[in-house]
Amino acid sequence: MDAARPFGVYVHVPFCRHRCDYCAFATYTDRDHLMDAYAAACVTELGRATEREGMPPASSVFFGGGTPSRLPADLMASVLDAIPRRGGAEVTVECNPEDVTPERLATYRSAGVTRVSLGVQSTVGHVLEGLGRRHGPDHVTESATLVAAAGFDSWNLDLIIGGAGERDEDWDRSLADLLGLDAPPPHLSAYALTVEPGTPLDRTPDRHPDDDVQAARYETADRVLEGAGYSWEEISNWARPGHGCRHNRLYWDQGDYRGIGSAAHSHAAGQRWWNVRTPDRYVALVEADASTVAGEEVLDPAGRAFEALALGLRTSSGVPLDNLPDHPDLEGLVDRATGRAVLTVRGRLLANAVTGYLTTG
Repeated sequence: MDAARPFGVYVHVPFCRHRCDYCAFATYTDRDHLMDAYAAACVTELGRATEREGMPPASSVFFGGGTPSRLPADLMASVLDAIPRRGGAEVTVECNPEDVTPERLATYRSAGVTRVSLGVQSTVGHVLEGLGRRHGPDHVTESATLVAAAGFDSWNLDLIIGGAGERDEDWDRSLADLLGLDAPPPHLSAYALTVEPGTPLDRTPDRHPDDDVQAARYETADRVLEGAGYSWEEISNWARPGHGCRHNRLYWDQGDYRGIGSAAHSHAAGQRWWNVRTPDRYVALVEADASTVAGEEVLDPAGRAFEALALGLRTSSGVPLDNLPDHPDLEGLVDRATGRAVLTVRGRLLANAVTGYLTTG
């Protein structure tokens, strides 16, 4: 592998105190007793990936979940210490607001974490309740203040659009509250709430989001954030200059990365593979020195080329003009003024439809 190319490591932390009503991720509320063994298994898998696969030093590391901040900070630090990293590597840890303490942040900083991502989702109490979240509006302000004061190079706040009971004024308030912090986050994400099969949200249709309402609130978010000095990077992400997430960019650029832990996915040159889903089985397989891989797929050259375009279309870089015909159906959805085909705000809302017009020829 070219040592100059970005390379990422993703570590999945499958523990949660409470599963949110919309969550379909591989996360568990009854496996905390596995934390020590799980962290040790991740360290072992990292050692094998380095020694047996020649895994290169990482330019970015991302601890996701689940709830990475559910894991004791010293255990997370032990896993991070086992990851070979390049100088200046970006290291992100996702946190729930209620888990943020000065002591935890200090441990993260000393371990090499450079970036924190807070899943705040909203600053309005009844919207948080409608999403099944356990933190309140005060946790949002307190955690954001602590992260900003802790001296991280960058940090991020996540919002969700369209929670049950959310009104336009609630969405406006969340944006205003976050931008009105003494030290606003340099990176903001806003994701439309999706209904995943089998979740409590799926079983309560009266809480399902309205597509048109979500679209209008997305347009509000883009307008407000652009006015506050943020630039859109990808459909759901905006950042101030120099504060984009490098690990996210690795995914958007179809880069290579190694997934560690249960349900973690990896990618290398068009080949993807993923680990077994449950932490119990993952730990047992690692301890037995057996393969943790549950499945794999390989993209052919044409499939990989199309995927690269589909990913690029979602970003502010867009795609070459030749790969997106100037079709009447795309009027108002694509901007070609920069010499590349870039989605307009309206186009971002219809990105899946626009993707259908891409051509690799």
